[in-house]
Parts: sequence; structure tokens; C-alpha cells
Amino acid sequence: MIAAMASTQLGSTLAKSLFSQVGPLGMVLLRVGLSAIVLVAWCRPRWRGHRPSDYRLLIAFGLSLAVMNALFYCAIARIPIGVAVALEFSGPLTVALLHSRRWIDGLWVALAAVGIVLLSPLNTPSLDTWGVVFALLAGVAWGSYIVLSARMGQAFRGGEGLALSMAVGALLLLPVGILAEGRSLLSPTILLLGLGVAMLASTLPYSLEMTALRRMPVNVFGVLMSLEPAIAAVISFLWLGETLTLAMVAAIGLVMVAAAGVSLFQPAAKVV
Repeated sequence: MIAAMASTQLGSTLAKSLFSQVGPLGMVLLRVGLSAIVLVAWCRPRWRGHRPSDYRLLIAFGLSLAVMNALFYCAIARIPIGVAVALEFSGPLTVALLHSRRWIDGLWVALAAVGIVLLSPLNTPSLDTWGVVFALLAGVAWGSYIVLSARMGQAFRGGEGLALSMAVGALLLLPVGILAEGRSLLSPTILLLGLGVAMLASTLPYSLEMTALRRMPVNVFGVLMSLEPAIAAVISFLWLGETLTLAMVAAIGLVMVAAAGVSLFQPAAKVV
């Protein structure tokens, strides 16, 4: 699980380091598009034989995936990656609150809300306003992704749903990426580095997370996921030299505690 999170954040950091050559919209097309090619070749999903409602679900899931990644890349182009990851956690935490009847989950979300307020440009003027907005909107898309993923797991077998939805997301991002970057996306060097981003940020983490979920309870998985903002902050500091103020560190810590708290008190179910 630690390896999966580190791989994801290495992919994000590599992508951000390339924004001077390919902007965030071009890079997200490369990430999702090349990930789709790898996953389709690996999973060999069935394109036909599904119900009409399954295809509608597939389009909705692919759209949430495309929007989530595009907004996140637009966010990290403007604010530190660790801050963007912390803000993006607002989505899963909101989903947890909406699906919970326990008062303590409201407490965890309130704690995260304090952290998010501390990361707002009103409290931290050094943070770009649009970067914060993009990260929060990416959290909304992540929340939608989580809600839809449960239905995808029932409609499609194994990794078939993810492979198909990644292909749908790539098709949706294709005109956006081409309009933003044009022929620069066809550079062999950019394509190779884009493949590296796709493998680090999507394909490898997915396989590692599936392996982890077979060996640990879901609530433990969720607690470990709460470490991701810290991992993102450390990797972006070591690679890109992104520094955080003490207020940012404290705010990220509040979000992490909230994410861990929500997961810690979930029933200890296990995926097999």
C-alpha cells in the first residue's frame, strides 16, 4: 500500500516536472490515454454484451475519472502537490459523511474542514486561489468516482470496468488535450515520459492496491491511505523543492487525522 501511494505521487511529481514542456491538460491526456492502452491490453475487456444501463454507467465513470485527473493536474500546476492531495481528500470524506449515521464521522469531517479552511487563500495568501478551487473540485469528482466505482464493481468483472472506463476517459480528454498541446504530444521523448507517468500514477498503483486489499481489512487500507498527503509532500519536496509553511503542514495533518479517523472506525471487512 505504501508502494502504491509512493508510485502515485512519483507519477504526479514527474508529470508536474514536465508541465513546462507539456501543460497539465496535455499531460493528463497522456496519463489517461496511455494507461487505457496498457489496461485494455492487460485486461482484454469485453466491449459488447453489456446492458444499456451498464454502458451509461461506464460513460459516467469514465467522465468522473477524466474530470478528476484533469482538475488535479490543473491544481498541482498552481499549488504544491501535498496541499492539492490534502484538499482533494474533501471528496472521500464528504462521501463518508453522507453514507454514515455515526456522529463521530461528523467530527472527523469537521476536523478536515478546519484543515481545508486553513489551506484556503483567505488564511494562506501564498496559495493560488484557482489552484485551491481546482483541487476542491477534483475532490468532488473523486467523491463521484467512489460512488460510481461501487456500482461498476457489480456491473463489470475484475479489472474490466477500470480498463473500459479509462478508455472512455481518454476519448473524452482527447479533444481537450489536442487543442491545448497539439503536435507536441507526438514527441517521442514526451510520449516515453508520458508512459512513465501513466505507469507510475495509474497502472502500477492499481495493481498494488488490489494486491493490498486481498491481504488487509478495508478499514486498515483506508487508514494507510490517509498517509498520502504526507507522502506527496515529502516526494515533491525532494524532487521539486516544494516547501510548505507550518500552517500548511498543520492543515494537512488535520486532514490526514480526519481521513484516518473515518477509516479506523469502519467495520473490519476484507476484500477477497
